[in-house]
Amino acid sequence: MSAADSTEADWVSRFADEVISEAERRAPGKPIVCASGLSPSGPIHLGNLREVMTPHLVADEIRRRGHACVHLLSWDDYDRFRRVPAGVDPSWAEHIGKPLSSVPAPPGSPYGSWAEHFKAPMEAALAELGVEYRGISQTEQYTSGAYREQILLAMRERERIDAVLARYRSQQREGYFPYKPYCELCERDLTTVTAYDDDSTELAYTCECGFGETVRLAEHDRGKLVWKVDWPMRWAYEGVVFEPSGVDHHSPGSAWIVGGQIVGEVFGGEQPIGPMYAFVGITGMAKMSSSKGDVPTPADALEIMEAPVLRWLYARRKPSQSFKIAFDQEIQRLYDEWDALGRKVAGGEAQPAELAAHGRAVRTAAGPLPVTPRPVAYRTLASIADVTTGDAAQILRILGDVDAIGSLEEARPRLDRAQRWIDTQVPAEQRTRVREAPDAELLDSLGEAEREALAMLVDGLDAHWSLDGLTTLVYGVPKRQAGLDPDAKPTPEVKAAQRAFFALLYRLLVGRDTGPRLPTLLMAVGADRVRKLVGA
Repeated sequence: MSAADSTEADWVSRFADEVISEAERRAPGKPIVCASGLSPSGPIHLGNLREVMTPHLVADEIRRRGHACVHLLSWDDYDRFRRVPAGVDPSWAEHIGKPLSSVPAPPGSPYGSWAEHFKAPMEAALAELGVEYRGISQTEQYTSGAYREQILLAMRERERIDAVLARYRSQQREGYFPYKPYCELCERDLTTVTAYDDDSTELAYTCECGFGETVRLAEHDRGKLVWKVDWPMRWAYEGVVFEPSGVDHHSPGSAWIVGGQIVGEVFGGEQPIGPMYAFVGITGMAKMSSSKGDVPTPADALEIMEAPVLRWLYARRKPSQSFKIAFDQEIQRLYDEWDALGRKVAGGEAQPAELAAHGRAVRTAAGPLPVTPRPVAYRTLASIADVTTGDAAQILRILGDVDAIGSLEEARPRLDRAQRWIDTQVPAEQRTRVREAPDAELLDSLGEAEREALAMLVDGLDAHWSLDGLTTLVYGVPKRQAGLDPDAKPTPEVKAAQRAFFALLYRLLVGRDTGPRLPTLLMAVGADRVRKLVGA
């Protein structure tokens, strides 16, 4: 975390202060309502997760302070199915225009609908992340008639709504209706409302499929308000005080801007406090790791990192700040940073903002999240998983040497995350394979100084058999050859000699010029096998 982030005030607490104050003004004595909305139209990705994590963190802070607070998560499963994604049978095009909850799940899915197929992994990820919420199916809300009075009100006020919308368009239009029926015959929304009577609530529509009918809207539950009216209707209906939204919702004429006017003028409510949240980027995700599409999901991230670390990424940055989630080698640096923060917190050295972000990452108002009992460095675990190709007995042997770990359970779940990262995100050509036999040709070509360096390494293995000890040993051999003390600061010439020595060891051990950190690699290979491969 940068110095600027360290000294920055805790954004979650600032929003919690504001929301509590606003809730007391709007609805004193009632539970405070925070909200999110997700469309299960496809894989719900890590950018979408910010839509949930931002209000979750604020709602959780409000609960920590002893206030009743509910986090509503609207599943927009009554939205229309817009297109058939790549990889899905083209015959699914016949469902375009139907509610997502009425479209069959992709081929091979165990779920009953398209919406359920994409909701399920997100629900599982939110549970693992400790996100407490009340889920709302918009299909159930609309088809149960829960919004009937709001729909009738919007239809009565259609001219007022149209006047708001007209402020952001250049052309006038005739016959505006804010309600869109789903066709009774084909179930799609390829419909046009042709007439509506406020007194009788009779609504006539026709559909592109050729069907048409007249219904009483006071009894009709097969349609929905258009998005720019639906969203502010829900703000008023649910009494939402806090709901963030993406940058795309904040341009002139967008749903957030228009909704802020419609909610008061039509529904008698107030727009929530609504920070705009920025983009979440991804570094280096291998396509093979996501069978669900080319956008990584929270479930993908939770395969390679523990829940507190993923929570921390969202907690430590203000919503307006963009950030990236690492699926490449950067994840090792991220974990180093996380572990360093943990040590600062334990030692009472963390800055207030750092302490707050760490606290929100490792626990919620309901209690702490699961942790790895013995958190060995992620880069070390990844190297071990790589070199051993996941062999449990070998992993346990090395972990016993590294940190006196007596059971793999002590290193889990971090160990499993590192193993999964190696298996799914590191290309086969970058995997480490320890040589089966010594490279006789290379060994025969070595000069006297190189042979001396290898002998010094072998002589020191037993006495330095720990990560710190081996680090001292491998860096110290070129120093000693140059007549320096192992603790001496290396000269430029010694640094060059160290690089050459490391490259030689990698070639002898794994047949490449680079590889995992040498101390970890040496421990993974084992002292006897190291002696064999370096020709001792």
